[in-house]
Amino acid sequence: QVQLVESGGGLVQAGGSLRLSCQASGSVSSINAMGWYRQAPGKQRELVATMTNGGSTNYADSVKGRFTISRDNVKNTVYLQMNNLKPEDTAVYYCNADMPFRTVYWGQGTQVAVSS
Repeated sequence: QVQLVESGGGLVQAGGSLRLSCQASGSVSSINAMGWYRQAPGKQRELVATMTNGGSTNYADSVKGRFTISRDNVKNTVYLQMNNLKPEDTAVYYCNADMPFRTVYWGQGTQVAVSS
């Protein structure tokens, strides 16, 4: 099993920046990829960014050029640097770990609120 703990959310004005962190513990050597998803009120959870063990990244079109995902394999932590935040980025952000056999673990979520 893997445990994921997110931190770094908060309230920021439009145009500002935040950095989210997600530390993994447990069977971290089995993780294939880690990523960030978000869910706004009344909407489905959507992909924000993912990164494989090999360093390949994938971003939602809405965040390309503004958000950057990175990993520190020594600390077993994945980060999401969010710049030029917009009110539509307001959501609960969830960390995700993809494991073998289609097993997925989720963090508890961290709230990001962007005021206009």
